[in-house]
Amino acid sequence: MVDVGSNAPDFHLKDQEGNTRSLSEFKGRWVVLYFYPKDNTPGCTKEACDFTALKPDFTRLDAIVIGVSPDKVESHQKFVERHDLDLILLSDPDKDVLRAYGAWGEKKNYGRVYEGVIRSTFIIGPDQKVRAVWRNVKVRQKRRGEEVRHADLVKKRLEELKSE
Repeated sequence: MVDVGSNAPDFHLKDQEGNTRSLSEFKGRWVVLYFYPKDNTPGCTKEACDFTALKPDFTRLDAIVIGVSPDKVESHQKFVERHDLDLILLSDPDKDVLRAYGAWGEKKNYGRVYEGVIRSTFIIGPDQKVRAVWRNVKVRQKRRGEEVRHADLVKKRLEELKSE
């Protein structure tokens, strides 16, 4: 299981443009790597839009945001175009990277048990070590009566890590 302090597993996956991308190409930068179930679903769309809205902040923090799902490259292309997303989205149809990060596994919904994407986010340091982990992510949650976006929590944690 990938956890804080462990080396982040490298990968070689195609992005929404069909280019092969790897984690190692971002060595020396911070990486926010998030795993999500499916393009164009309500929660996944909110999450991608939230990360896109915060892209200037992540850029200022020298971080790149990368989303991974089992969807095909063509689905990612349509998702990016439809919602004007400004992220790298990677296609993992074989679920190898999802499994390597512990983001694929047993889920339960309304009493039904099945395998699927476990919404997860990792902050990876410039040294390619995992610095923060969120599992079973809620894209938006209520805290003290206010809605809090997961992307804001990730940004805040990255700011803390950079100031350590």
